[in-house]
Amino acid sequence: MAKDPYRKFAAHYDRFVGPFTNALRHIGIKMHPPKPGTKVLEVGCGTGTNLMLYHRAGCSVYGIDLSPSMLEIAHTKLGEGADLQLGDASNMPYQNNFFDLVIAMFALHEMPREIRPLVMREMIRVTKQQGRVLIIDFHPGRIRFPKGWLYRAVILFIERVAGRKHFSNYRDFLSQKGLPRLIETQKLIVDRQKIVSAGNIAFFLIKPK
Repeated sequence: MAKDPYRKFAAHYDRFVGPFTNALRHIGIKMHPPKPGTKVLEVGCGTGTNLMLYHRAGCSVYGIDLSPSMLEIAHTKLGEGADLQLGDASNMPYQNNFFDLVIAMFALHEMPREIRPLVMREMIRVTKQQGRVLIIDFHPGRIRFPKGWLYRAVILFIERVAGRKHFSNYRDFLSQKGLPRLIETQKLIVDRQKIVSAGNIAFFLIKPK
């Protein structure tokens, strides 16, 4: 297992990043409202804040993440209420067509370029035929002045603080046209999409092949 890049930040993650992401989580839930009994997987589940919302809605929740320190906090929040796995999302330990909803929120931009398509394929593989994949991440399109510029400055600060490798992957993600290019190259069908934060953040609700 690679060195945990979140070891120093995990305990403070929710305090500093939470205020910027809480509204986005609720937009995601409105795009695909949870129902009791729905099986939900989050790729890059982090501290489990997303999964906690779905768990409260009566869903069966699962999470996978590479960071032991982030998962430790998720375990504290969710206890026995979630199936949390330390593992690689490019080779997930779940059977085909298992989940009703698979989520990745600000996870793909952290990954190296060659890993992103592998993770996308795995997300599709484990999603049921009638299920959906919800991806939330930074958008490479035009941003609106002045709010978009302000949001972009905050994003750049957070991405730089996250470390050199993280920032490099973020810049590469945008240079490679972000989610639209990944979705296009995987020949996936977009059910719904929404661009927020004055052009900085995109939501894509995807149908499996």
